[in-house]
Amino acid sequence: MELTELVVEHLDQARNRTLGLLEPFDDHTLCRQVSPLMSPLAWDLAHIAHYEELWLLRAIAGAPPTDARYDDLYDAFKHPRRERAELDLLSPDDARAFASDVRGRVLDHVADVDFDGGDPLLRDAFVYGMVIQHEHQHDETLLATINLMEDLEHPHPEVGVDRATAPVTRHGLVSIPGGAVTIGTDSEPWAYDNERPAHLAEVAPFRIGATPVTNAEYAEFVESGAYAGAGAWSTAGWAWRNDAGLVHPQGWRPEGDRAWSRLRFGGREALAPDEPVEHVCWYEAEAFARWAGARLPTEVEWEAAAGSGALETVGSVWEWTASDFLPYPGFRSFPYREYSEVFFGDEYKVLRGGSWATHPVACRTTFRNWDLPIRRQIFSGFRLAADDT
Repeated sequence: MELTELVVEHLDQARNRTLGLLEPFDDHTLCRQVSPLMSPLAWDLAHIAHYEELWLLRAIAGAPPTDARYDDLYDAFKHPRRERAELDLLSPDDARAFASDVRGRVLDHVADVDFDGGDPLLRDAFVYGMVIQHEHQHDETLLATINLMEDLEHPHPEVGVDRATAPVTRHGLVSIPGGAVTIGTDSEPWAYDNERPAHLAEVAPFRIGATPVTNAEYAEFVESGAYAGAGAWSTAGWAWRNDAGLVHPQGWRPEGDRAWSRLRFGGREALAPDEPVEHVCWYEAEAFARWAGARLPTEVEWEAAAGSGALETVGSVWEWTASDFLPYPGFRSFPYREYSEVFFGDEYKVLRGGSWATHPVACRTTFRNWDLPIRRQIFSGFRLAADDT
């Protein structure tokens, strides 16, 4: 398929997904603040359009801004999420119209773009891949926001979608030999700057879970009471505690003798024991690992194991690692610092693998996600690791 046709196909797929996720909601729901952790859904839609305009019209085509105010309203760094519902945002209909207008102009222009020239933004259609991935990443954010809605009149249609969380068959920890491994990429055309450059890293022999930790295994941890001693985070208001004093993952509810349900897109369903546990923060994952006599893998270990084909059920949940989000040796910010560089440091932990909500275009072995270790509204789980001594 010609590169231009591929770009257009991916742009269409992303936009159809975005609009489909928002279609069930009225204007009030699209504009309300579901959680201080998340933006109003209508903000995300206009932000997606503004980002596309910035890069595919203003940076590439030299077009003027649709409205200079949007550079403030829809810049993710200008206003924290908890304040965005109070801004003078576009209405849902106006946000849709803005997104449609931008997309129409992008499609008109892309047919004349030279992907074989010397512009690094255009080489292999990188900037288009960046915008496409950005929209899919916000679609996952939309799903996380919708999943926090406890008062939906009807469950969101997404609840019936195959979430790619097939039952897990436990195979214990598998051994991975030590040595030099290649981490990152120089060849993936749409890889982000934080995935580059490819470089060698040394790993000692280790063992890693063939599959992620399951709901049943995590429920045993919860019911043991060990969860409540997970650390300072559990006493600072971030943990979910039921009437019996048991601390449990977001959305779980006890339903009788050792039975649990979970909230899922406005509906409640029985907890599937053999699916990977989801909506746990890094502290919870680390506490479970200690309780189980293991640890979390580093991101180098995770990528080495994934590259060797040793990991199963990758892509069911984002997987917390032990690693801080740091640049690779030789890192170069491209095309803007705010995607990766401003987040580097020990404040954020790395997640790997992708979730059922992650589109395949943004799901690869080298992809690095990151978040604050207290975050659990994301579709996050984990697998165990241990030294191979």
